[in-house]
Amino acid sequence: MLIAFIAVLAILIILFLMNFYRDPERVIPKGNNIVAPADGKIISIINTSKNSVNVGKGLIGKVKTLTSDVADQCHIVSIFMSPFDVHINRSPVTGTITSIKHSKGNFFKAYDFERSLQNEKNEILIQKGKLKVKVIQIAGFLARRIICKVRKNQKVNKGQKIGMIALGSQTTIILPIRLRLKIKLRDKVKAGETIIADMK
Repeated sequence: MLIAFIAVLAILIILFLMNFYRDPERVIPKGNNIVAPADGKIISIINTSKNSVNVGKGLIGKVKTLTSDVADQCHIVSIFMSPFDVHINRSPVTGTITSIKHSKGNFFKAYDFERSLQNEKNEILIQKGKLKVKVIQIAGFLARRIICKVRKNQKVNKGQKIGMIALGSQTTIILPIRLRLKIKLRDKVKAGETIIADMK
């Protein structure tokens, strides 16, 4: 009985991991647009003119990021990836990686709860002509594993794979406010496939 239970549990774990690490083909839309950097659900859309902001991470957690390196006024769009979503991140636009900045975050400390809310993050700034877009990979508290597959000064194509985040996590994209968003709260999006903004 115990052996059967262990066997079933092992099969379920294998199936879960196979589902988690899947890498389906995507049809990258043509045209002058920006695509979602991650699969998941839109959980936040913020417009800001601040130089830096705190981006919330689900029910608990946050990251601090600059917006002034993108534009004076920005859209901040956050996408929540559940453990059942594809966790591969894709470039939202064709351009050049102008900077990559990784921050480790903080493990929980009861005496410093505010700092403990800071998650691990990786910020990728992409430039296309005068347009700048920032993709922020944000890890969860349990599985802190961000994989970045691009480097500074590398040229990327729209929809190209740029990394992934292990288990439940979030990807946030920062765009100039002059761009017209094509998504709304609670929309489901697919990385490299769903158009989130027009560049016209």
